[in-house]
Amino acid sequence: MASPLRTDIHVSEDLEKLSLRAAEIFVSCSGESITSKKNFRAALSGGSTPKRLHALLASEPFRSRVDWRGVEVFFGDERCVPPEHRDSNFGAANEALLSRVPARAHRILGELPPREAALRYEEEVRRAFGFEAGVPSLDLVYLGLGADGHTASLFPGTAALDETERLAVEVYVERLESWRVTLTLPVLNAARKVVFLVSGRAKAEIVREVIAGPDGGYPASLVRPTGGSVLWLLDRAAASLL
Repeated sequence: MASPLRTDIHVSEDLEKLSLRAAEIFVSCSGESITSKKNFRAALSGGSTPKRLHALLASEPFRSRVDWRGVEVFFGDERCVPPEHRDSNFGAANEALLSRVPARAHRILGELPPREAALRYEEEVRRAFGFEAGVPSLDLVYLGLGADGHTASLFPGTAALDETERLAVEVYVERLESWRVTLTLPVLNAARKVVFLVSGRAKAEIVREVIAGPDGGYPASLVRPTGGSVLWLLDRAAASLL
């Protein structure tokens, strides 16, 4: 039986206000983490919704409110393309944010063969956290939500959903005819804070179904951090069926 999960929902008027809220969370979490343990480790999501968040964090007043020298950035998933490719999650984040701040980025090497890229990323994550066994705990994870209920690159019906040992795995998405590399559910569920960013009326139905609980069988419903809560940042359109 799934453990009880507290779902916190914040509805913003539009994507701009949603992004401002998400940026404030980054600033707050980074400050608390760096004060307590001298570093802050966050995972960014891909797709179109977080692009405004990344731009805000790279600009004032947010940029100067973060001690970027203590920030390490990871990625929830990546398409198996080179970093300069238009579909690269790292490439988009680098253009908007990472090239503009002195944070340390741990990118998924999407230009490598998928399995090698996944194994190399697991090694990178373990090395960053300084240990070889167990599941590391990211301080903050931003996630998106697909119309089919996928999050990161955890798609319905894929073996990645059953992974319990590896931190990162390769995933072939048949309908997209593409390979991805994704962090696994054990990593997402070990995070100190998980924040879903969802915008647009097209996502309203899946938002309602995922938030209703794990019985729907959607991958995003399986994100149940041990801390016991998930924060959903929605714009009014995405929240219209709640």
